[in-house]
Amino acid sequence: MKYLLIIGLFFHLSSLRAQNNNLTYYVRYALENSPILEEYQNKMIINRIDSLIVLSDVKPSLHFSTLNTLAPIIDGFGYDQAITHKGRNSAFLSLRQTIIGQENLKNRLFTHTLDNRSLSNKKSITEQDLTLTITTQYIAAYGVMQEMFFSNEIIQHLEKEGEILKKMTEATLYKQTDYLNFYVALQKQKLLVNQQRAEYHNNLALLNYLCGITDTSYVQLEHPNILLLPTLSFENTLLSQNFILDSLKILHHSALINISNRPKLELFADAGFNSTLDNYTFKHFGASVGFSLTIPIFDGGRRQIENSKLKISEITRRYHQNFTSQQYRQQIAMLFQQLKETETIIHQAQSVIVSAQTLIEAYGKQLQTGDTSITDYLFSINNYMNAKHIITQQNINKMQIINQINYWNHEK
Repeated sequence: MKYLLIIGLFFHLSSLRAQNNNLTYYVRYALENSPILEEYQNKMIINRIDSLIVLSDVKPSLHFSTLNTLAPIIDGFGYDQAITHKGRNSAFLSLRQTIIGQENLKNRLFTHTLDNRSLSNKKSITEQDLTLTITTQYIAAYGVMQEMFFSNEIIQHLEKEGEILKKMTEATLYKQTDYLNFYVALQKQKLLVNQQRAEYHNNLALLNYLCGITDTSYVQLEHPNILLLPTLSFENTLLSQNFILDSLKILHHSALINISNRPKLELFADAGFNSTLDNYTFKHFGASVGFSLTIPIFDGGRRQIENSKLKISEITRRYHQNFTSQQYRQQIAMLFQQLKETETIIHQAQSVIVSAQTLIEAYGKQLQTGDTSITDYLFSINNYMNAKHIITQQNINKMQIINQINYWNHEK
């Protein structure tokens, strides 16, 4: 039975190790299963199809049409024969071609190009937002896991010392109340681990929820390994691309307004049968050609009014761009300041850790000989835990800050 338990524990621990997941796994899963990203992708495909429709409009169109009417006169009652000729039969094969200049065609196609670029940028921004959300939650869950691991280490250390203290208390080297004080501290630490384990499971469940993963099993998260990306100027960020595209759309809209006021030419030709119900219908096969020309003369000032609207839109766009650019610089400066302060706190806490570890070792040796009190020993443990907790929290803060900086510095 003993060997069976050892083998079972080995396979259990092996399965836990096999379930380690990293940040890349969760981000990739979230991006691949996002319905919003899939929607953007499908919209871009539809846009490309729309551009093919524009190209098909440039090609000649061929139509077949027929019209057959009969207008009988009964007892002198009926339509005027001068108008109806008693009826009509026609069948045409018509060919039409709208003359569209190359500039007009390029502008119509560029409309769909701009739409696709806009959709692509929105898709990239959504990917950026989703990556930020997943990374933020991953770091939070990883931080709780690290706290739980550290608390378990403290429990193992206390349990080891507890066996010695129990024997020394039985030998009356320590008071029973001192040992009970130690025992309460140990139980409190175990309670803390249970709370941290529950918190970790909740954070892990939220991470799976955000990614669309249906899994409730225990997973050990690997270190996020987040690297700080180079700082970019605002003009080179993904955020600035929105303003560039908005500017292009305004210019393009202005070009479409100007083109809509140009002359339009359409050529047409048909061949077929067109006749009234007379005795010579077989002679009425024929053909015709022609063209239609539309020349705008006065549109009531519509073009000037629409261009005035576009000028106001451009002024608004520039205002938003300048304001966002200023916000970007302020945000980056603030994040780097927070990063520097966090690193300073980590460095200070590390020096405290060294002193606390030395003190714990010294008190541990004195504890075994009865030369120190349990209260002093627990106090040194508490100082060590506080310093370790500060380092863990600040390391998590550091990763979160780097995550935020990388979000703002996403390259277009």
